[in-house]
Amino acid sequence: MKIKVIVFFIAFVFLLLSYNKNIEVTLKEDNVVANKIIDENKTKTVNLLKEDKIINLDLEEYIVGVVSCEMPASFNMEALKAMAVASRSYALYKMKGNKKYDLKSTKMDQCYIDETQMKNKWKNSFDKYYNKIKKAVYDTSGEYLTYNDDVIIAFYFSISNGYTENSENVFSQKLDYLVSVDSSWDSKYSYKKSQKEFTIKSFLEKLNIKDKKINDVKIDRYETGRVKNIKINSYTFKGTKFRTLLDLKSTDFEISYDDNKVNISTKGYGHGVGMSQYGAQVMSTKGYKYEDILKYYYKGVNLVHN
Repeated sequence: MKIKVIVFFIAFVFLLLSYNKNIEVTLKEDNVVANKIIDENKTKTVNLLKEDKIINLDLEEYIVGVVSCEMPASFNMEALKAMAVASRSYALYKMKGNKKYDLKSTKMDQCYIDETQMKNKWKNSFDKYYNKIKKAVYDTSGEYLTYNDDVIIAFYFSISNGYTENSENVFSQKLDYLVSVDSSWDSKYSYKKSQKEFTIKSFLEKLNIKDKKINDVKIDRYETGRVKNIKINSYTFKGTKFRTLLDLKSTDFEISYDDNKVNISTKGYGHGVGMSQYGAQVMSTKGYKYEDILKYYYKGVNLVHN
């Protein structure tokens, strides 16, 4: 009888220990899941290089500053929402990997301004515009664009020449979601045409051309009308390089010259890849929602709600 009791007791203890161990394992697994959920829902922050200092910002706060700097606050809400999602997507793309900082506060990445700069920019309209942009950002909070399950580098620019440009023609990298689309909406703003004048001497100096005068100009264009290459006398430049050297508003330009001066007229403003901001504005006035605008300018993408 004593032996049976002892055996039963040992079995009971073993069962109890096993049960406790299973509880411990389950608790550990639950803690891992709980911690994962907590980590995934922690507020994302951006390490921003601004005026030679690295500042840490909440992602949505950062996007408010970007939209305030990059797009006119007078634009319609759906255009501002499209801008918020595009700039958030661009930021998340740049935040991948371990770097000292994620983004710069200049046009090298995305222009960003803080509240003090907003007040200087908008003066008495600060409250109106700040609240408007904040609503656009927070109404789309956590939303970004993906292609094949990866966040996209959502390039955007001010206004087109009637078409957006293939990414490889500007940034030397072909991306299937950054392809040329019709953006004739921009004609409402006359494509922001502009003129620039140079003396022959300053024109040649800026291009580091050693000749004393212009003998010949030949231009090769993409189907979108933007300049692929331009040859001045015996010197050849890519359209993007030529634009940079002369600080032109776009690579869709025409040149006229005489013995004294060079006149260059441009059509559009910006590199031309991705979303046209003025195109987005016109689409919004025609009843398009921000999702429609984004999926028009970024082909084959998904809008993810985090």
